[in-house]
Amino acid sequence: MTASQYVSRVTLRRESVESFTAYPFSLPAVRGLDVLHLHPKLTFFIGENGSGKSTLLEAIAVSLGFNAEGGTKNFRFGTRASHSALHEYLRVAKGLRAKDGFFLRAESFFNVATEIENLDADPWGGPPVIGSYGGRSLHEQSHGESFLALITNRFGGKGLYLLDEPEAALSPSRQLAVLSRIHDLICDDSQFIIATHSPILMAYPDAWIYEFSAEGIRRLTYEETEHYQVTRNFLSNPKRMLDILLDREDQGQGSSGT
Repeated sequence: MTASQYVSRVTLRRESVESFTAYPFSLPAVRGLDVLHLHPKLTFFIGENGSGKSTLLEAIAVSLGFNAEGGTKNFRFGTRASHSALHEYLRVAKGLRAKDGFFLRAESFFNVATEIENLDADPWGGPPVIGSYGGRSLHEQSHGESFLALITNRFGGKGLYLLDEPEAALSPSRQLAVLSRIHDLICDDSQFIIATHSPILMAYPDAWIYEFSAEGIRRLTYEETEHYQVTRNFLSNPKRMLDILLDREDQGQGSSGT
């Protein structure tokens, strides 16, 4: 563990699980989980939708005291109870206490923005919460702009940040901007755990990448990921790839067109 590592490993308390046939324990990634070690700077969870990467990230966040729908540990709102009970079966090894922290869920960031406005509408509240997010309502910005405002203004360093698909609604150039900001925060003793589909983000040097699949969880190098290989193959010869993908020569032959 390094000085900046706030979470070093996650262990599934397998002896407490009654059955591995019920969700979320039936997910291959969870069913085969024992101990998952985390990088002191940046760990990526990757895999297809439904593979369990977001489920595990959410469970880690909740077990650490974050709100299930996102935000800081001070957020206690809930619009819909949708998270699983997996957090109750995790043992998270903690190191130093982080001075800052945030759990971002792309799918419920709208709810976080609404809660900020609700808090600021309280006449008995303290200073406006939105001041920590750039001073402009997150609802008045695009999804990409609001996330950039979050990571630029709210993330203060020396923190633990869990991000679920932060690339949602971000252009490639803005993903690069986020990658640069992540590096700034890592240099300021921060630790990240990120679930993503972005080959741009997961290119961060020395990060650990865990792939969630039907075979469970395994650690890969960046070049071994499907994200890197598919993107590289497409960009190296897009015409060839498109010819294969869009070929309909053998389909619909002999149809009358009526």
